[in-house]
Amino acid sequence: MALTVSSSVMAEDDFSTVEERIRALAPNATSIAISETPIEGMLMVQVNGDIVYATSDGKYLIQGRVIDLETREDLTEGAKSELRQEMMDEIDASKQIVFTPKEPAYELTVFTDIDCGYCRKLHEQVDEYNEAGIAIRYMAFPRAGIGSRSYEKAVTVWCSDDQLKAMTSAKAGEEMDPIQCDNPVAEQYQLGMAMGVSGTPALLTADGQLIPGYVPPEQLRARLEKMSEEAPAE
Repeated sequence: MALTVSSSVMAEDDFSTVEERIRALAPNATSIAISETPIEGMLMVQVNGDIVYATSDGKYLIQGRVIDLETREDLTEGAKSELRQEMMDEIDASKQIVFTPKEPAYELTVFTDIDCGYCRKLHEQVDEYNEAGIAIRYMAFPRAGIGSRSYEKAVTVWCSDDQLKAMTSAKAGEEMDPIQCDNPVAEQYQLGMAMGVSGTPALLTADGQLIPGYVPPEQLRARLEKMSEEAPAE
């Protein structure tokens, strides 16, 4: 018992030291969470949705991926997926624009930019994704940022009475009269940034795995099936 208490106190001291030094490096960080790793003397640090590592004495900061060479498991990506899944659990589904078959086998959250060429290519095939059993749940990610022309186009789509029609028209390059309303575009963009989205389209599975870029419908279906087979049993 004494050893357990002692180890616990030491861990808390290590966490405090690391957090203090991380905050000195990133004073504007809105969230910092620290946890242990399988590697002795190394801690995992979540900073605003990103993941870095630090030695438990707080002397060294390490950026990069940690891979288990025996299992070949990417521990960093696994941690990021868990973090993204937690964020996804907070998403208001009513604020997504959804193209779905009646009984989807898979549902993907897709961060999209109205003007992105590959986003448009994906949307041109949205019926094929649906036929492959894949639901596309759009969220806005105007790459040029809040206030940009692409941002304003996304606002118009989300503020339209018929969002599905508006999305298709916008992705086809049709000119649309700007519409303003209370909308989730900025919030969704910021969420995408927090999840590590840096380009579009960005596809997220239900368990938080990130698939960057355009993937043709049948290839995507095969990839999702493989990911499901490889997923650890609950």
